Amino acid sequence: MLQRGTVTLRALEESDLDFLFALENDPSIWGVSDTLAPVSRFALRQYLQHATADFYEVRQLRLVICADSQAVGTLDLFNFEPLHLRAGIGITIIASARQQGYAQAALELLLGYARHTLRLHQLYCTVAADNTASLRLFEQGGFCQVGVRKEWLRKDFFWQDAVEFQYILDKKSTDSE
Repeated sequence: MLQRGTVTLRALEESDLDFLFALENDPSIWGVSDTLAPVSRFALRQYLQHATADFYEVRQLRLVICADSQAVGTLDLFNFEPLHLRAGIGITIIASARQQGYAQAALELLLGYARHTLRLHQLYCTVAADNTASLRLFEQGGFCQVGVRKEWLRKDFFWQDAVEFQYILDKKSTDSE
């Protein structure tokens, strides 16, 4: 378990089933998770059974973000590339817990974990251009904007741009820590 103040990142547990069911079936976040359909409890149970698989084997990792021991969100590493030591990152916070600094604390915890434990070289993420909270989160977290993909995401009946961010964890060659 990783901790910063009252915020922790921990592994998924069987007891997270109801939390994940509510989170994954919130239509307001489907657009950022590239899905259009609800997820069944059966599918989530199966997912939880394999959630402890090795990061290098399954090339993804989902951690639960907790505040005062209550689950408030998830942090995902995905599309892990062992050769290039990079992974995508996604953070989801339940609506009632947003704008309270939980995502920022989780991101800070993840950066240290990704650098020192997973030994990754870089992280990247894609953020909808109108998601000002996430844009601010990653900018304040030290991520650099590296591009904009035009009309990349479909939202309702229109297209929107996506902002691409990158964070180099191993900065030995460019600066000292």
